[in-house]
Amino acid sequence: MSDGAKQAWRYAIDSAPEHLLRKLDMSVLEVWSCAADLYRKAQIGITKTGLLIKAPNTGVPMQSPYLAIANKQAQIMTKAAVEMGFTPASRSRITQPTDTQIDLDPWADIAG
Repeated sequence: MSDGAKQAWRYAIDSAPEHLLRKLDMSVLEVWSCAADLYRKAQIGITKTGLLIKAPNTGVPMQSPYLAIANKQAQIMTKAAVEMGFTPASRSRITQPTDTQIDLDPWADIAG
């Protein structure tokens, strides 16, 4: 994963409610983390270019390609967030055992 995705991963682990994530959630969390990184990079691109750019050959205004990237990554993040209980609505539907000790970092054994 990129450094930005690793930062998103750590943020999710540190911010998730206790006992929410399981080792089995690793792939969904990885998708969320990578999408979060790409979303941030696309937002930086939008900030630099604006929402519209000039088409290379014609000079006609067109939507920034960064906008499509940001929108797609936001959709991926939202879907993964719902799956993991990261949204207020999805979190309210989750019941968690309170007496079980569960590893919060699904990659602790792998990534260190």
